Amino acid sequence: MLSEDPDVTGWVPRGLRISAALAWRFLVVVAALYVVVWIVGYLSVVVVPVAIALLLAALMAPGVRRLVEWGLPRALSAVIVLIGGLGVVGGLLTSVITQFVEGLPELQEQLNLSLEQVENWLINGPLHLRETQIEDFVNSAIELIQQNQASITAGALTTAGAVGEILTGFLLTLFVLIFFLASGGQIWTFLMRGVPSQVRDRADTAGRRGFASLVSYVRATAVVAVVDGVGIGIGLWLTGVPLVVPLATLVFLGAFVPIIGAVVTGAIAVLVALVTNDIITALIVLAIVVGVMQLESHVLQPLLLGRAVRLHPLAVILAITAGLVAAGIPGALLSVPLLAVLNSGIKSLVSGEEPDPGAVDVLSDRGADPGATAPGPGGNGPAAAAPDDARAHRETAHDGTSEATPDAGTSAGSDGDHDEGRREPDPA
Repeated sequence: MLSEDPDVTGWVPRGLRISAALAWRFLVVVAALYVVVWIVGYLSVVVVPVAIALLLAALMAPGVRRLVEWGLPRALSAVIVLIGGLGVVGGLLTSVITQFVEGLPELQEQLNLSLEQVENWLINGPLHLRETQIEDFVNSAIELIQQNQASITAGALTTAGAVGEILTGFLLTLFVLIFFLASGGQIWTFLMRGVPSQVRDRADTAGRRGFASLVSYVRATAVVAVVDGVGIGIGLWLTGVPLVVPLATLVFLGAFVPIIGAVVTGAIAVLVALVTNDIITALIVLAIVVGVMQLESHVLQPLLLGRAVRLHPLAVILAITAGLVAAGIPGALLSVPLLAVLNSGIKSLVSGEEPDPGAVDVLSDRGADPGATAPGPGGNGPAAAAPDDARAHRETAHDGTSEATPDAGTSAGSDGDHDEGRREPDPA
């Protein structure tokens, strides 16, 4: 006869109880992630410019820091670096547009010649097509375009609206970038006030390590992009392909999307070589693109990114694919930097190591506490005495917390580091 106890937990197999507990927790996590992704997508007009501004801040922050070390005010240093960056980008775009306009007639002439060669091959080659068939195909294509003129016009209007959104996003990115460069440390300190005091030091260290990994990632990606653009550009120039500067610039910009961007832009360069020159030239350009890609993947990325930011190629591909599906081109651009930051930050949280003076304090100069924040000789972190001062400050803070709350599970005479290690894992 069964027991009259209403609790039936004992009758449920242990494996089923564990599976059910894991299942509902998994569903809660998935639901939370879905809500976060939905909110980010809903606020993409704000989130994307802020994320791009953070990437640019990671690229420009070392320059700002170096100018601050030379004695310039931080705000003035930020303005100088920002104006210099805008000047470089503006000059590059001006050069690209000028080269494209100058090379467009030659490109049209070579394109017409290639089309004539293709038509001659279709008529006199193995297919033996009649000229009337080719004309019918061209007329059908023109008629198809005319029939879909309304949708093409609507698409043009949509594109015009997208251009307006891009301009708005550019202005917002510029505005946010100014504040990131001028007062990034103060913004980060303000955000850390919302973190519970028990884990604030560890969260601060993890965040700064994450930003340091972002700086390393952006630096390495920029160097790789320059090598890709220059290498493929030289190859295009040697093989006589037109529009060398625009194509090299396209390769440079595409390289900021790891793996996929360089492959796509390299394929465009090969296609232009095939259309404007011949198949031999296209094969030579393809060999150049493959050689540059091999140099990038086997030499530059492992050497520049280092062990702290190194990501498995499978993780990179999956991150880019997920970002592309979720947010299009901005998602593909931002997914790998986000993965690098999360990788470094989570490793720091799990390990619970002390701050590394050469890798943690990159964004801010922390001028309020010279003993703990004075830049080191290399300009990449605090001075040598900073870790000891910061550790002593934390030990004092933890000792004060222990005196105020004697039931925290520690004694007043215990070691501060030991107490910190015992209390931090508690999420409360």
